Amino acid sequence: QGQLVESGGGLVQAGGSLRLSCTASGRTFSYYYMGWFRQAPGKEREFVAAISWSGGSRYYADSVKGRFTISRDHAKNTVNLQMNSLKPEDTAVYYCAADPDPSYYSDYLQYEHWGQGTQVTVSS
Repeated sequence: QGQLVESGGGLVQAGGSLRLSCTASGRTFSYYYMGWFRQAPGKEREFVAAISWSGGSRYYADSVKGRFTISRDHAKNTVNLQMNSLKPEDTAVYYCAADPDPSYYSDYLQYEHWGQGTQVTVSS
């Protein structure tokens, strides 16, 4: 079946940094696209970043471009999201997702596997 587990969330002041990790267990997701999505209270889940199975293609939402960096480590079966220059509007639950071939990498409905989420809170 496989399981995705996020970690690294927490409370940080505006301008600070956090590093989220998503660790896969039970199966390998090496040949899967991996994505990060977030959902704030009362809002729809939105795309943050995605990375191809090779790591050669990376995609970002305009709102995080230049501040967030997605990466993956096949040896450790992990995907990371380095978040710098955090803003209060980045506050949300962040989810890791995986899919072998999403038609649209930014569409959360395309992803088959999901983690339970980790809370990120940015104070002003």
